[in-house]
Amino acid sequence: MDTLTAIAARRSIRRFRPDPIPRETIERLLEATVRAPSAKNVQPWRFVVLEGEPHRHLAQLMLDRAQELKARGLSIGSLEGTARAMLTAPLTILVLNAPPPAAIPPEAHDDWNFVMLQSTGGAIQTLLLAATDLGLGSLWICDVGMLYEEVLEWVGRRDHVLVAAVTLGYADEAPGPRPRKPWQEVTEWRE
Repeated sequence: MDTLTAIAARRSIRRFRPDPIPRETIERLLEATVRAPSAKNVQPWRFVVLEGEPHRHLAQLMLDRAQELKARGLSIGSLEGTARAMLTAPLTILVLNAPPPAAIPPEAHDDWNFVMLQSTGGAIQTLLLAATDLGLGSLWICDVGMLYEEVLEWVGRRDHVLVAAVTLGYADEAPGPRPRKPWQEVTEWRE
């Protein structure tokens, strides 16, 4: 599949078949992902692949948080629906950023993390496109941020930045394209 076809074909999948993904396929996916562009070639991204019980545990943590927030009368956004979609898939990859190196002074950590988030966003997009090329469905999940500290504690990475999660599996749905604004509407051209 060429890149433009993968871009056009990529969808956010919320219903997956339970079929396991061969480890070799996940390794190919990660090999493609780490080829993403990176500011200063720092490659800040770190991945935690969750299969089986750890995968289900993360989804359950999200469902529990949704119930807790609802009980307090607070908005849960898409948290519950996302967790239920995750439960239909065989695995989720947590996407983290490594902490700033010791050479970066604490007062520059926010700037450092901002720049590195851009690199990791590129890695996530690379992962999504590679998944499409390999015949996998994917869902980029930011709802894990609603359990930010709890997730970092659970995976033993309190010093890292939790960026997102990506759930992967074989799609059990074929959603059509979502509406997009034409490029002309979102682009200012100066000559």
